[in-house]
Amino acid sequence: MGKKRILVVDDEKLIVKGIRFSLEQDDMEVDCAYDGEEALSYAKNNEYDLVLLDVMLPKLDGFQVCQAIREFSDMPIVMLTAKSEDMDKILGLEYGADDYITKPFNILEVKARIKAIMRRTARRVENAQTSKMLVKGNLRMDCESRRIFIGESEINLTAKEFDVLELLAMNPNKVYSRENLLDIVWGVDYPGDARTVDVHIRRLREKIEKNPSEPKFVHTKWGVGYYFQG
Repeated sequence: MGKKRILVVDDEKLIVKGIRFSLEQDDMEVDCAYDGEEALSYAKNNEYDLVLLDVMLPKLDGFQVCQAIREFSDMPIVMLTAKSEDMDKILGLEYGADDYITKPFNILEVKARIKAIMRRTARRVENAQTSKMLVKGNLRMDCESRRIFIGESEINLTAKEFDVLELLAMNPNKVYSRENLLDIVWGVDYPGDARTVDVHIRRLREKIEKNPSEPKFVHTKWGVGYYFQG
């Protein structure tokens, strides 16, 4: 398995030093960044088991860093916020964070939360590797043979429709922007625009939803993108 690797991002060096010391006591490998640009550089060049990310940072704030990381990685992100307003927390989670911790915090609580999220992530990866069949309500999706059924009826999807549905369904409740979907499914060099995604989502809903205007599976997060209801 090897050591767990954590990126700690905060512009308060004493906080970083304390967290680093505590995590290293638990035999974790820790990298430290003190501003948003440095954090993003670390995240792009390394694979972390978890990123502990302060909201208030120089250069790029924590939300911008979180959003940027989500464009290329699903590594777990825990936001640290000194503000207790719910809006900040909700905003953090909307940008793709997995959890948040309010300052001032107890280092034992931070460690417990980190370990819980890493366990959850490990289980999710394990499940994805062992299960090639996805079942949600009356929808069954066989990712190996690339076949999909609603009840007993097989639904014929195009290759791209299947790719979009598979990506959303394998990451339930995660909101993907149209640009994200375009880059992942069609590739960054695809010359088309985000309307391509809208057209495929519409066709997908017409095929798999009983009532496409009130979808059960593929939902719209207005102003953000699309997600699969887990």
